[in-house]
Amino acid sequence: MNPTTPHAGAPSRPRLRAPLKLHWHADMRSCEIVHPRGSVELNRSAGEILARCDGTRELDGIIGEIEARFCMSGLAADVYRFIDEARRLGWLD
Repeated sequence: MNPTTPHAGAPSRPRLRAPLKLHWHADMRSCEIVHPRGSVELNRSAGEILARCDGTRELDGIIGEIEARFCMSGLAADVYRFIDEARRLGWLD
């Protein structure tokens, strides 16, 4: 796999897998994925990416939103890697 492209055959509109939910902390600097067996703490950028994984947004659109949110460009490879890892962990459909 090329680290600058999505995994072959992966859905282009990622969705957080049910029954997982995102919960933002009061300071909005971090969040956690809450699941029936507990939770996983995430940093802000991971939370921002997963918050956009609602099944309605194309992956390229998510990347554009993240780049705009953080006022940065060239984040595609990082977002693709994170999405691939989130899929591997079973967080995304």
